Amino acid sequence: MRAETAAAGHNLKRTQINWFKYSSPQTFFPLAAKLTPWFGAAAVLLCAIGLYIGFFVAPTDAQQGDAYRIIFIHVPAAWMSMFLYVVMAFWAGAGLVFNTRLSGMMASAIAPSGAIMTFIALWTGAVWGKPTWGTWWVWDARLTSELILLFLYFGFMALQAAIDDPRRADKAGAVLALTGVVNIPIIYFSVQWWNTLHQGASVSLKSAPTMAATMLLGMLVMALGFWMYCIATTLLRVRRIILERERRSDWVAQYVRTMK
Repeated sequence: MRAETAAAGHNLKRTQINWFKYSSPQTFFPLAAKLTPWFGAAAVLLCAIGLYIGFFVAPTDAQQGDAYRIIFIHVPAAWMSMFLYVVMAFWAGAGLVFNTRLSGMMASAIAPSGAIMTFIALWTGAVWGKPTWGTWWVWDARLTSELILLFLYFGFMALQAAIDDPRRADKAGAVLALTGVVNIPIIYFSVQWWNTLHQGASVSLKSAPTMAATMLLGMLVMALGFWMYCIATTLLRVRRIILERERRSDWVAQYVRTMK
């Protein structure tokens, strides 16, 4: 019985060690290199399929005509802008609580991708709003809170860049990121809490979609493609951050020598 208990404890310990194996920048660095091409290829394939469905297969909307097709870029980008902020805040918070180096690096690597998705959501929203509302921009609750999200991303990156010590920069950025999470439910529920021009959600977990199945498929494929793209770019970026922050480590020096 004791032998079985000891074996179980040993297996559990080994599992825990494997679980945290890639929490070190040194071990995560080569893994990121292996995964990046796969996620990049998946992003290209899924985005190509999603755009084809959205622009050539999905039917024309009865009210908005073909102008509505911008949603196949706008909606996935808006989803990703909010989701990436939550993921960024999670990594930043993990680094703040557990004082892990890689967590702060991951948060720093996610921020630019989140800012790009937020900008795409705002830009495509303006393109969609011109024929729909007759104007490029209105101070709508959904649009305004999404603009605030872009400023939060910019603020996070600017704050980290302004502090020379990476560990202090990670802690300061984590406080800002965690504080800004309150804006995510505001964005999501703004069309329910206030009387806004922005239309309600066409996809909800509580009810059936209010759009054709082909339209929904195109948006979901594009969202998955954007997600793969963000993972690929984040992995590329975190490798650069690891090399920069760990440049005094022996393993980085050895890696640089092998690349020459």
